[in-house]
Amino acid sequence: MITTSCTEQKTTQSQDRLDPANMDTTAAPGDSFYQYATGGWQMANPIPDEHARYGSFDKLREENQLQIQSLIEELGKEENPVGSNAQKVGDLYKMGSDSTKLNLDGAAPILPQLQEIAGAKDKKEIIRLMTQISKQASNPFFGFTVGADDKNSTMNIVHLYQSGISMGDRDYYLLQDDHSKMLRAAYIKLIETQFGNAGYTEAEAKKAAANVMKVETELAQSHFTRELRRLPELNYHKMLVTELESQVAPFEWDYYFEEMGAAGIDSLNVSQIEPVKAAIAIIGREPVDLLQDYLSWKVINSAAGYLSDDFVNASFEFYGKTLSGSKELRPRWRRSIDAVNGALGEAVGQLYVAKYFPPEAKERMVRLVDNLQVALGERINQLEWMSDETKAKAEEKLGTFIVKIGYPDKWKDYTSLEVKDDSYWQNMMRASEFDYAEMIGELGKPVDRTKWYMSPQTVNAYYNPSSNEICFPAGILQPPFFYMHGDDAINYGGIGVVIGHEMTHGFDDQGRKFDKEGNMTDWWSAEDAQLFEERAEVLVDYFDNIVVLDTVRANGTFTLGENIADHGGLQVSYHAFLHAGQTEGAEAIDGFTPAQRFFLSYANLWAGNVRDAEILRLTKVDPHSLGKWRVDAALPHIDAWYETFDIQPSDPMYRPKEERASIW
Repeated sequence: MITTSCTEQKTTQSQDRLDPANMDTTAAPGDSFYQYATGGWQMANPIPDEHARYGSFDKLREENQLQIQSLIEELGKEENPVGSNAQKVGDLYKMGSDSTKLNLDGAAPILPQLQEIAGAKDKKEIIRLMTQISKQASNPFFGFTVGADDKNSTMNIVHLYQSGISMGDRDYYLLQDDHSKMLRAAYIKLIETQFGNAGYTEAEAKKAAANVMKVETELAQSHFTRELRRLPELNYHKMLVTELESQVAPFEWDYYFEEMGAAGIDSLNVSQIEPVKAAIAIIGREPVDLLQDYLSWKVINSAAGYLSDDFVNASFEFYGKTLSGSKELRPRWRRSIDAVNGALGEAVGQLYVAKYFPPEAKERMVRLVDNLQVALGERINQLEWMSDETKAKAEEKLGTFIVKIGYPDKWKDYTSLEVKDDSYWQNMMRASEFDYAEMIGELGKPVDRTKWYMSPQTVNAYYNPSSNEICFPAGILQPPFFYMHGDDAINYGGIGVVIGHEMTHGFDDQGRKFDKEGNMTDWWSAEDAQLFEERAEVLVDYFDNIVVLDTVRANGTFTLGENIADHGGLQVSYHAFLHAGQTEGAEAIDGFTPAQRFFLSYANLWAGNVRDAEILRLTKVDPHSLGKWRVDAALPHIDAWYETFDIQPSDPMYRPKEERASIW
């Protein structure tokens, strides 16, 4: 893995080719390609105690953190001008690392907020506090954001949406199986412990926990399921502000929007009406003291990671150990870097790309993206099941993709964000308020298509349907995704598939409902849409039948978009790879042909180990399939994989050609 700048290091085998030690050649490719390609990696990389899952992504993120730590520590050696990005980054990191001050402060940093909540006399005060907390911590009752109008993607509007629960998914509050009941009991214990840490008596803490669970359970009962949230047309209800009383519920709407900084708006989108209506009913029905406990919990739970060890450890006990299966808290310095990345992402990103992202890496990525766009265009043109009319519109959409690589052309200005020496939590609140001010400043204005939604050091990538853009931050552009000095086989099998994956999101079951301008509109013929859904259903059924642990199955509907993107990414990148010329008479490396190394490189992206508790949690909350199944359930639908590894009908992973998914 890369741990120093590409411009400073010598090229070594680990940086320009696959490591054969990652493999388990005692396994057969047709039994479990995941085990065959990554079994050695799994054996050599047991899950560290502070992780619930540890894979290629996690390892690269950790190495990125080491790079960022060295950058921040270099800043600390200098006298940085007050107000400079260097001062802000360095001081915030020091504050997160200062365990002595954090433990001496105890609950003091949150007491002013808790006292203000305790002083609320009526429901109007509750609404004011609700708006305040949503800017500083997490959204109580329901959420508020500013973003592109799904049906007029050039303009930013207000969106209200379901929010207000803290366990991650409605099912945790509602299911009656033993595991869900155990989680609810542990969550109640967490709430009681944290209220105790905040200075409440045992009796007060128990009462507060009961009140919080009452509110969150009622909210959860009204929430859309994760499957329904994936249908954009069911999550768009644009209306006039004057219609909110009749279409949603009577509420102090003018006062609410004024407090949110959105006074005078004439229309908005209510993504999920029933959950917002239920939240307003709770505010109207429940006594002030119960609502105060709920708002206090939103502050305490949001702040816990930035307070004394009592708060941090209690939070880890539930969210880390019980919910995810981690055994040990992550080191303080790593948690501090996460906080700095969250608060000052582009300030850190500027330092990061200057040292670790050479121009030639961006140039090679531009060529790869161009080749993948051509390949996807060719595949669309060759589709037998799609009409010429829909093909033409699909190719138009592909041709208008906005592509972002490495880092933004214009960096974010952090001048108005102050980092002071008062407390870690107060600085994180100021960072949240800074982000909120930036967001509310976009309200009613044209969408800024140059804006980045990930910082450059992030190990990830994204597709945004409302702007029809794909983005590949510098952080992901290193092994095992991108090999600056590697050959085409491993780059097309690695970052090439990631590029194809993000492109395919523009044409998955959600992305296909947005046109080339990013507007939610039906640009498909009815017949083509039906044929698409029939082909997508093959993947739904296939993943629904995968047992991830004991009797728990994968959720083919919830993971459909990501599974389509994996499928498309593999098909498109392999198509582009064939046109790159390396398959013609190329020599084997480490005994593997270029085509074989393409698929081995792909599998290496998902190498990893995962704890049982995390398998259960991710199956509920993550729209991506688990790493093993991104290999062993994706490859059986790729014809080229069968040919490359001579997979036979007798092999467990074999699937007859007529039963394989074939979409893009």
